[in-house]
Amino acid sequence: MTTLGRRRVGILISGGGSNMAALIAAARDPAYPAEIVCVISNRADAGGLAKAEAAGIATLVVDHKAYDGREAFERAVVERLEAHGVELVVLAGFMRLLTPWFIERWHDRLINIHPALLPSYKGLHTHERALADGVKIAGCTVHFVRPEMDVGPIIVQAAVPVLDDDTPDTLAARVLVQEHRIYPLALARVASGAARVVQDAEGRERVETRLPSPPAEALISPR
Repeated sequence: MTTLGRRRVGILISGGGSNMAALIAAARDPAYPAEIVCVISNRADAGGLAKAEAAGIATLVVDHKAYDGREAFERAVVERLEAHGVELVVLAGFMRLLTPWFIERWHDRLINIHPALLPSYKGLHTHERALADGVKIAGCTVHFVRPEMDVGPIIVQAAVPVLDDDTPDTLAARVLVQEHRIYPLALARVASGAARVVQDAEGRERVETRLPSPPAEALISPR
């Protein structure tokens, strides 16, 4: 049963669902402003499905290979989301490119996490590319989704140091810790209305957050 005032959230996954698990854990708190009502995977073998089932959350498989084209698949996903009364959609390791139709259907109600400090290192292999470039700071970003890949108003970012002996795997593990920290934070901001998209006079979008500014030394923004 949905707690009064909590936003109903559907999570889309394709794999193990570690970020999904972090969101589910956060939403166990009755004071959290969002409730996870369903988890949908495009893969029947996604490990995250068992985690969601163990948490008592409805799980569904919508196999993209069973549909004639991306939009037909997405319409089937939307049908399931709407059947569960979903208000906000969260991508948590969902390995399908979404069409503009789906993204516009959930405009400003669809968020994603990316393992880099956007707008740097869009796309795949972010940690390998960061190490090859010799960067000293890496991180992760939660953002509203727009039709262009890994583009959209930024909600929260976290930064981590890059160590001299880092490999892609060790850097990914350090970033993942922060992903699990900031995704629940970002969803709470969106669900509560504390974060919203605004436009400037030139039509550029940004997220306005009704929170005190973090201290200058903070590595998470906004806190």
